[in-house]
Amino acid sequence: MALTQFYGTGRRKTSVARVYLRPGSGKIIVNKRPMDKYFYRESVKLVLQQPLALTGTANDFDILVNVHGGGLSGQSGAIRLGISRALCEVNPEHRSILKERGLLTRDARKVERKKYGQPGARKRFQFSKR
Repeated sequence: MALTQFYGTGRRKTSVARVYLRPGSGKIIVNKRPMDKYFYRESVKLVLQQPLALTGTANDFDILVNVHGGGLSGQSGAIRLGISRALCEVNPEHRSILKERGLLTRDARKVERKKYGQPGARKRFQFSKR
């Protein structure tokens, strides 16, 4: 028996998530740990479950995620994009629902680099006339 598996890659800030959807009962495993143990913030968990709730597939798949880089917010955003892309692979009809809500768009915002001779990316040292 071949294992049916759907794959999606998600990126956000400096995080990269590889998401695998397998038919199952709705468990989400992030870096070999249950989602509740990996993400302790409730708002982050809701972000992850958004695409599943919209498509009504919350209890249809077990989700395995490998994610690295960035912090909690970036990682959750990357996983959300990965889940959305994998759901489009499962059923192309999900695409219109997810696209309408903006879940298939990669958020390209990144931290701007600090410039030399200044304290930050945009901040400048105080100007003194005399």
